[in-house]
Amino acid sequence: MTTGGDKPFISVHPDDLKFIFELEKQSFCDLKVVNNTEHHVAFKVKTTSPKKYFVRPNTGVIQPWDSFVIKVTLQAQREYPLDMQCKDKFLLQSTIVPPPANVDELPPDTFNKDSDGKVIQEMKLRVVYMPTSTTQGNLEDEVLLKGSEKSPDANSAVQHLEDERDAAVRQTQLLQQELDLLRRRRYRKTDPGFSLMFAFVVGLVGILVGFLLNLSLSSPSTE
Repeated sequence: MTTGGDKPFISVHPDDLKFIFELEKQSFCDLKVVNNTEHHVAFKVKTTSPKKYFVRPNTGVIQPWDSFVIKVTLQAQREYPLDMQCKDKFLLQSTIVPPPANVDELPPDTFNKDSDGKVIQEMKLRVVYMPTSTTQGNLEDEVLLKGSEKSPDANSAVQHLEDERDAAVRQTQLLQQELDLLRRRRYRKTDPGFSLMFAFVVGLVGILVGFLLNLSLSSPSTE
């Protein structure tokens, strides 16, 4: 967005400053500034976080219909911003200056809005952090770590359910072994006591298997 006049003196590409964010590493972004006029145009770059960014040059003069590249460096950061969102802003001011124009010869009040008859246009630029695959993985690890630190009761409940499930599995395996043993003794299948015992064991296994399935389905997700 440009303020201070109808037709913009300059145009900027890209519209936002995009930095590939990686912990403890610098990141770079080039801004191409194009002079849309037949005049010499002076520009000045400001930011809300001057300690985080290195701008070269932060002031300059562009000849008519010419272009200029501003290099912006994001200094190495020691921690991730919340949700990878950045609230930093850049302001690019521009104004027409008389030729021959040289950045070293610009008067101190070049970008002073109080000067009579001077038109100063301003363009606001956002800062966007773009995560790498490594950054994304580290952020996910951070979220998981914080989640485990904040919910010890939930972790304890999950562990208790898992212990009960393992115990039920072991009990079912023992009953299955007994059932196999009874099946191998088929010569006693005509014995009413055997039939009763066989039916009892089969029913008990069915109940435990059903309990095990219900317990597995009702266990909270640990993902």
